[in-house]
Amino acid sequence: MSEYVVGRLIGDIKVKVPGSKSITNRALLIAALGNGLSVLRGTLSSDDSVHFINSLVSLGYNIEVAGDVINIVGMGGEIPKKKATIDVGSAGTAARFLTAMLAMSDGEYVVNASPQMQKRPMAELLVALEQLGAEFSFLNEPYSLPFVVKGRKCGKYISKSEYEISLNIDKSSQYLSALLMTAPMLDGKLTITLTGTRKARSYVGITTNMMKDFGVLVTMLSEDVYVVDGGNYIAKEYMCEPDVSAACYYYGAAAITGKTAIVENVYRTSMQGDIRFLDILEQMGCKVYDTSQGVAVEGPDKLKGISVNMSDCSDQTMTLAAIAPFASEDVIIEGVEHIRRQESDRLSAISDALDRMNIVHEQNDDGIRITPGEPSPCHINTFEDHRMAMAFALTGLMSDGIIIDNPECCKKTFPEYFNILDSITT
Repeated sequence: MSEYVVGRLIGDIKVKVPGSKSITNRALLIAALGNGLSVLRGTLSSDDSVHFINSLVSLGYNIEVAGDVINIVGMGGEIPKKKATIDVGSAGTAARFLTAMLAMSDGEYVVNASPQMQKRPMAELLVALEQLGAEFSFLNEPYSLPFVVKGRKCGKYISKSEYEISLNIDKSSQYLSALLMTAPMLDGKLTITLTGTRKARSYVGITTNMMKDFGVLVTMLSEDVYVVDGGNYIAKEYMCEPDVSAACYYYGAAAITGKTAIVENVYRTSMQGDIRFLDILEQMGCKVYDTSQGVAVEGPDKLKGISVNMSDCSDQTMTLAAIAPFASEDVIIEGVEHIRRQESDRLSAISDALDRMNIVHEQNDDGIRITPGEPSPCHINTFEDHRMAMAFALTGLMSDGIIIDNPECCKKTFPEYFNILDSITT
């Protein structure tokens, strides 16, 4: 499918979404580092998770996949193969998390990636891993994928009781998550001191919660100092939450159409940062309430404008931008400078889509201001970014002639998105 022509909603929405990408890939890493069989339920099957699983298999792990259930046998912090080549594709979580695991090991590995992932930042994480003793040989550009990583336990390995490193996460909080989750592979306590300015750490909260669920505690000595005293992950059965990021597209659809959307098994108690998008929709006039099946969002007659810092739910920047033309006043999004270095330069991609729709807007360094208006028919360039494809399909629910180019890019996190959209539109 090279393009998708968006239709109109048939009625109220009641859907299921797959498991969270963030939780699935964290669970895969932690289970691989555990000791024995873990059973992961409710997992996501997407390009990102497939690359993660295939990489673990290439490293020698025993993994069985049956639908949304993954059985994985952890090796107590050891990587079965001491030499291997993996390909993380375009998966940022796989690239950062697996690199940290390999760097903590006693093996030597080649890490390949897609051209898109090769352009995404890795330097701060790699420098931190060098502080711990890992060595990197870069096959293209310095401090970028692809590279060869020689684990810290090779060569001149010196055991310590305590390790201290500094880390800047302004470009990605995944750096911190990667180091926290792999810290049990060390033989002593790890203290990480953050040196940057970024305070948005909702995904780090997912990491520390999941580490606790699997038996390893993270202590915060202050807002910017994290400590892992060591320990071992336990093998267990684990249920992944549904993907709140995916659910938000349907909530956004309800917001602009005046319909009601229920996403099954999504609740406001979710540990995922994008659950805050519900608060944003409430401020814009939506009615948000719990049901026994999941959170429901009922759209108003007309959305209100809003000024909002989205640093802690930045994956929904595109969703809010896509529904902003239907608000009664300007929508101002701030605090999302870091999304320029994700699957695409997302602020520039949003600006491109709004230009094509003839929607007045002003892009700045860390956000965008959008003035309501009637979107013109156009093709939306997704820049091979799954969130651009899924978000701007919402605009077409209220405006004729919106066509999404390259909708297949949503396979990265939500392969069935446009099939589900087909089932609820005409």
